[in-house]
Amino acid sequence: MIPWLEIDSPFPDVAQALTEEQGAAGLLAAGADLSPERLLNAYQNGIFPWFSEGQPILWWSTDPRMVLKTSDFKLSESLKKRLNKSLKDPRWTFRFDTAFEQVMRHCAEPRKNQDGTWISAEIIAGYTALHRMGFAHSSEIWLDGELVGGAYGICIGKMFYGESMFAKVTDASKMALSQLVVFLRKHDVKMIDCQQETSHLATFGAKPISRSEFMQHVILAITQETIQDWQPLDLLSFKDYLQTEHPLASRKMNSDAIPN
Repeated sequence: MIPWLEIDSPFPDVAQALTEEQGAAGLLAAGADLSPERLLNAYQNGIFPWFSEGQPILWWSTDPRMVLKTSDFKLSESLKKRLNKSLKDPRWTFRFDTAFEQVMRHCAEPRKNQDGTWISAEIIAGYTALHRMGFAHSSEIWLDGELVGGAYGICIGKMFYGESMFAKVTDASKMALSQLVVFLRKHDVKMIDCQQETSHLATFGAKPISRSEFMQHVILAITQETIQDWQPLDLLSFKDYLQTEHPLASRKMNSDAIPN
């Protein structure tokens, strides 16, 4: 049995989350609201909301926890080629935070083999409020002036909590993730929370760690200074990352591809 939270109820300790044997691994509590204050408190304590429309708000703390260490990020050969091509093509632009709500709404759209979405109007309102406060951010990929890919999440201190991604063209969500990883590495963010284990996330280098290890990292990371300047990296920084971390053939790239 999980506790029901009133508006002013504190979260229970994450160690009280249900186990797989109890039928809902990681489920911690239900109820409360999605106010910015509640959401920030949740993430600071390793908790996240996840529920379908028509359900009460459900709060989770999974064990193990899927995380992507930014130093472990993997680029496939096809993605390397896609990035190399797009970075020298002025039709493509890489941005942060110019269309946060639009990114969320694209992430909420129905996907193949899925009946619905957990990104409800209530979720969008809560995270958009966090965006206005400077804690929620979107990594965006634009092609010919159209938003074609993106990812969004929460950043507190030196901890980033990934939420969802979308793509309208091939690899656009992966490009958005790539931009995000490069940016976070530049700002000394060492871990992206991916919440739940999937084979798709594993292809990027994400791995499960114990909840206790995850919380040890979070407790320290959230006390550090939160990133304030979410301007896209200059082209040289992005190019240097690709060449240093994932060696690519040196090519002249158009400096207009990523705005300063």
